[in-house]
Amino acid sequence: MASLCRRLSAAGAGASVGRAQLRRPAGISELRYSCYVRRPMRLVAARANVCGGAWVTFASGGREEKVGACSYAVEDRKVAADGGRESVEGSGKRAAEVAAAAATTVVLGVGNRVLYKLALVPLKQYPFFLAQLATFGYVIVYFGVLYIRNHAGMVTDEMLDAPKAPFVVVGLLEALAAATGMAAGAILSGASIPILSQTFLVWQILLSIIFLGRRYKVNQLLGCFLVSIGVVVTVASGAGVGNSLKEGGMFWSLLMIISFFLQAASTVLKETIFLDSTQKLKGGSMDLFVVNSYGSAFQALFICLLLPFLSKLWGIPFSQLPNYLKDGAACFLNVGTLSNGCDGAPLLPLLFIIVNIGFNIALLHLLKISSAVVSCLASTFSVPISIYVFTMPLPYLGVASSLPAGFMTGAIILIFGLLIYAWTPSNGSFSAPT
Repeated sequence: MASLCRRLSAAGAGASVGRAQLRRPAGISELRYSCYVRRPMRLVAARANVCGGAWVTFASGGREEKVGACSYAVEDRKVAADGGRESVEGSGKRAAEVAAAAATTVVLGVGNRVLYKLALVPLKQYPFFLAQLATFGYVIVYFGVLYIRNHAGMVTDEMLDAPKAPFVVVGLLEALAAATGMAAGAILSGASIPILSQTFLVWQILLSIIFLGRRYKVNQLLGCFLVSIGVVVTVASGAGVGNSLKEGGMFWSLLMIISFFLQAASTVLKETIFLDSTQKLKGGSMDLFVVNSYGSAFQALFICLLLPFLSKLWGIPFSQLPNYLKDGAACFLNVGTLSNGCDGAPLLPLLFIIVNIGFNIALLHLLKISSAVVSCLASTFSVPISIYVFTMPLPYLGVASSLPAGFMTGAIILIFGLLIYAWTPSNGSFSAPT
């Protein structure tokens, strides 16, 4: 209320308001005093135009009044606009968080690629066993972490009760991506696959535009294009990729591109799950281990259904699959008569699985706080760094490989593309990653 009023009756000699004694002068039958009372209020989020004035809701009556121009509410505090310093600081913190998550993703991405190559040294005869060990091992690890986080209160029952249909689709897409990728990878050369993988970024941009309604600036599209060109130049120089693609055939190249389309669709769907959860969870956000756990569980389920097809792709008759997995387990544990030639196991395969889990978690965290395209760019940036690492004398790999002729040129183009993508106009505003 605007004022506090007290009526003093003619019979009373005085009345007390607060600590002041109010007395009625002689000959006056009634006095009316008023004093200003500070109204309790809470600040609500500013409307669309921040500099048009924030709105303040008063606790009494729920009435809204507009405060001065260029004022806004941030975290229940009224902040006068001084060039948008606090808004810029908040945006700067988010940019720093995204940059740190991207750097972590790049480091783990490099480790993932290098350790996969090292893990195949002892398991060179059992790559299919390593793939299945990783797929089904992730389910155990993710659900174990999810159980701990649920009991710690970080994962709520509302998160666990979320509709499972999107996770089923995620699992199906990733299982089909694995199946088509294995089929095409068995025919195509190793040098051609990184080239075709650049279609993954194109698919993510297109699917983000179609299903997320996202719009990209010219510098972002140009940056993505240059990143892809940089990877192509880095990998393809001197590798005879053109002949390799011709030898592989158009069908298998298209099948590999379809595999990357399925992976991109899965990534965009995960981003949609995070975006939808902010509304369904009343401002909260879906815990990434919920997405990882259920997505991996349904992927493992569909992989089981596809095992007869997948084992055939790896040249293993389905009837011999149990013996193959048994022999692979013996080599992995480095025990028994089959352990000959399995030097480095189980340390190297375990290191790969641990780093791969960390990479997947980092990638999903980056996806959660930024977008599918940003996470893809971070993963792509690890490709040339991995190529450079393989030129070092790594254990178990023998003679180090040499750098491709166009490595430096491709790396410069790639970095230039990343800088163009991350470039922000000089007006001081920060654009959220898209």
